[in-house]
Amino acid sequence: MFVKMNVAGITIDPFTNAPIVILKDEKENNTLPIWIGVMEASAIAAELEKMEFSRPMTHDLIASVVKNMSLKVLKVEIVDIKDNVYYATLHVDNGEEIRKIDSRPSDAIAVALRTSAPIFVHEDVLKNSKHIKFDQDAIKKGLSEGSSLDVLEELSPDAFGKYKM
Repeated sequence: MFVKMNVAGITIDPFTNAPIVILKDEKENNTLPIWIGVMEASAIAAELEKMEFSRPMTHDLIASVVKNMSLKVLKVEIVDIKDNVYYATLHVDNGEEIRKIDSRPSDAIAVALRTSAPIFVHEDVLKNSKHIKFDQDAIKKGLSEGSSLDVLEELSPDAFGKYKM
């Protein structure tokens, strides 16, 4: 079963300085932090802030191709987590069939925001994400298991402010 989620914002991991996109369900019972790259965070933040550029960014280009080819992004699903890596699928309708396209969650989220497609997360991903274990490199940098998640859970919604680029 899938849970509909919305982008609550982007924040920075206080330990690694890595951007994190925060997804929350509509009742705010479930929160899913996904650590992403700086470029992907910029793409998501730009759309959240409704920033316009003189030339299209990559995700804007994808949204434009989808629209101009009479395609429709029906939904984005975050379908799995393996070894702390999330997996997502774009569901695209070409008028004859629905195609499932493998994607990184950050890219899928950036496209979903630009195409007004809903974002869903499989309930197993929500369950398993609460047990993220950091790799040895992260632990060497001063992280203990669960420490970033603990920090995120203690933050108020106001703490998830705008990502500064």
